[in-house]
Amino acid sequence: MSKGLIGCGVILAIALVLAATGVGSYNRLVELDEGVDNAWSQVENVYQRRADLIPNLVATVKGAKEFEQETLTQVVEARAKVGQINFESAPDAGQLAQFEAAQSQLSSALSRLLVVVERYPDLKATEAFRDFQAQLEGTENRITVERKRFNDATLAYNKTRRRFPTILLAKIMGFSDKPYFEATPGAEEPPKVEF
Repeated sequence: MSKGLIGCGVILAIALVLAATGVGSYNRLVELDEGVDNAWSQVENVYQRRADLIPNLVATVKGAKEFEQETLTQVVEARAKVGQINFESAPDAGQLAQFEAAQSQLSSALSRLLVVVERYPDLKATEAFRDFQAQLEGTENRITVERKRFNDATLAYNKTRRRFPTILLAKIMGFSDKPYFEATPGAEEPPKVEF
């Protein structure tokens, strides 16, 4: 009888240790998952700031006589596409690719706008345009910082999720890997300087 009680006690102790480990792993995954969602919210915030600056920038540029309307139209259309993409939580890999494509299209349109502005020295000299350009540059820096923070949160989550025995619980509970922001193709190439 005492061997039976000892055996039951050992089994109960093992079950309690496994349960505590499972609860701890689950809670850690939830905490890190929420961290990824929080980091994603910050990414959306800074991209929204950029989108909010665009109407004022476009209005300032429209004030220039004979400005190329096609470029302005491209910026406005790209901004509209960006505004249509919203996620309630951190996106999966496919959604992130869709988001990045829309943001890349907007970045490209803004770059073309700023290149075209070079042909209009009077516009470049206005205080309003210089202010919007400085705000846009600051926002682009914030985007870079928040994308890095998102990737850091994703790294912490993915590393924890993939560790044994947490990976077993993660599969059972439906916690899947989170995607990272990746470098934009061609962004890694340094500009060529020719004399």
